Amino acid sequence: MKEDGLDNRALRDLAFDHAPVGLVLTENRIIKACNRTFAEIFGYERDELVGQSFRVLYASNEEFHQIRDVGLTTLMGGNRYTDERIMPRKDGSLFWCRFRAHSLTPDDPLRRAILSYADISDHRPYVALSPRERQIVTHLLGGKTSKEIARLIDISPRTVEYYRSRLLKKFGASNVTELLAQLGGAPV
Repeated sequence: MKEDGLDNRALRDLAFDHAPVGLVLTENRIIKACNRTFAEIFGYERDELVGQSFRVLYASNEEFHQIRDVGLTTLMGGNRYTDERIMPRKDGSLFWCRFRAHSLTPDDPLRRAILSYADISDHRPYVALSPRERQIVTHLLGGKTSKEIARLIDISPRTVEYYRSRLLKKFGASNVTELLAQLGGAPV
């Protein structure tokens, strides 16, 4: 079927390329295809990203390896995962994005997946955080307890509490609920 001289495949390509969110097809954490929006969000040209490891999109090897397991169990159970995280652009500036993943291979979720990234920095401005604070915030936003966070990132629950306390002070929040509301841009 042709509409305005375009066949269905051309229409799908047009929709993919100009979607209002960044879209990526990944295989084993290698970018196999991405749309223009994805490249623009991160400050790259598309040809700089296709064929690259997702490592290029993380501030450090440690963050790249730690993020691998975040959501993996969820993907295995239901094929879909979502969170909000701080990511670096090519120029090194940091921004908040909403991340969503859909695995096409639930038995091995990272083998082939479709990911979306939306820049939400207009609603959630970036506040300078240390790499460890970013980890803690990501897990707090995911609803994790201090004990769960400690297990996930291999530190003591007491250390997690220390970072939570620092975050409360940094954001002027009196409790974690208020902190999360501020981080989520929701009114307190």
